[in-house]
Amino acid sequence: MPTPHIEASAGDFAKTVLMPGDPLRAQFIAKTYFENPVLVNNVRGVQGYTGTYRGKRVSVMASGMGQPSIGIYSYELYHFYGVESILRVGSCGSFHPDLHLRDILIAMGACTNSNYASQYDLPGTFCPIADFELTRRAADVCEKRGLGYKVGNVFSSDIFYNQPGRDMEWAKMGVLGVEMEAAALYCNAAQAGKRALCLCTVSDHFVNEEKMSAEERQFSFGEMIEVALEIAED
Repeated sequence: MPTPHIEASAGDFAKTVLMPGDPLRAQFIAKTYFENPVLVNNVRGVQGYTGTYRGKRVSVMASGMGQPSIGIYSYELYHFYGVESILRVGSCGSFHPDLHLRDILIAMGACTNSNYASQYDLPGTFCPIADFELTRRAADVCEKRGLGYKVGNVFSSDIFYNQPGRDMEWAKMGVLGVEMEAAALYCNAAQAGKRALCLCTVSDHFVNEEKMSAEERQFSFGEMIEVALEIAED
């Protein structure tokens, strides 16, 4: 049952799908961590693979950049392919002085400047949040592995090149960092009655101005990916 953006057949995707933004990162995850990965989607080069990880059937597919893009792919996975959980595995910029490069931000909630939730015509402001059980399990895995991490709010921005210092206003409200997809993913999961969690490795730091290179962003998120794979459900 191909959709406008996914050419896979029914049953091609596992119940849990990891979603990095970059198609090359999706390919890297599949070829590095999966046993017998099979390419199940490549429409517009948005690569999707299904394989096994330590006996669990799991999939990975790119989301592209931004809320409109992950909104399309996550909607189709939830509604047309029987996917129950989507784990976004991406990068973020940190606002918090104790959340350093390569640390993991577990996004319990997602603030946003997007108008994405207006489609639900709610009589107020919707607060997009992660699935609690996935959040708790991710924190437990990070704790057991001794990884640097924090659980809290993230800012899902529709603007990458924002005005200097503008995003830091969110830090005054305790928001830990900024990325571009979680809020739409959480909205789609809530509307579909499914599960979602955003895990981000810190690639930029707005306090001390550190940042990763493009190559590091693509290939150095191993600890976060392993956390996601460990909490994935078959």
